[in-house]
Amino acid sequence: MFEHIHINYLLATYGYWAVFFGCLLEGETILILGGMAAHQHLLRLWPVIAWASLGGMLGDQLLYWSGRYFGGRLLPRLSKQKAAIDRVTGLIARYPSTAIFAVRFLYGMRLVGPVVIGASGLSPLRFTVLNALGAVVWATLFASAGYWVGQALESWLGNLKPYRLPIALTVLALGVTIALIRHLRAKAKARRG
Repeated sequence: MFEHIHINYLLATYGYWAVFFGCLLEGETILILGGMAAHQHLLRLWPVIAWASLGGMLGDQLLYWSGRYFGGRLLPRLSKQKAAIDRVTGLIARYPSTAIFAVRFLYGMRLVGPVVIGASGLSPLRFTVLNALGAVVWATLFASAGYWVGQALESWLGNLKPYRLPIALTVLALGVTIALIRHLRAKAKARRG
């Protein structure tokens, strides 16, 4: 019982900050957990979406400005990310607005994408507007997915209070496993190509 009270307290007290900082860096796993917490009434869904949007947008803005000012020196040092850099560069050349909006949805592009876009010289205003729109759509989709997962689990398991910690750990483990598999596949693809 102490574990559940402790987790509830942490989520209620620091949940929005966790969503904000988690989305500032990467975000999908923490955002799904935030949506599940909203389903359990530990957080509210709209503030989860708002904090995630803000964190995601600010993180990408910082990366964009890093690329704008330091891209010429920074990108050559990211040799392990060459495939991602080439992919984003090609996307920018063909569909610049779509690249700005969609880069956060493309696995492996979330961190390097805004840097490449900044280095490409695309307008800061254009980036800011499309980045904000992309952040809101991204946060809404992933937080809603977490909310619906919470609803599905509740209909399957009943009261989720006893299962909160195992569910959170399972979602985190799945997120890490998927990221690791994708990373290993990308690494193997880079070695072949």
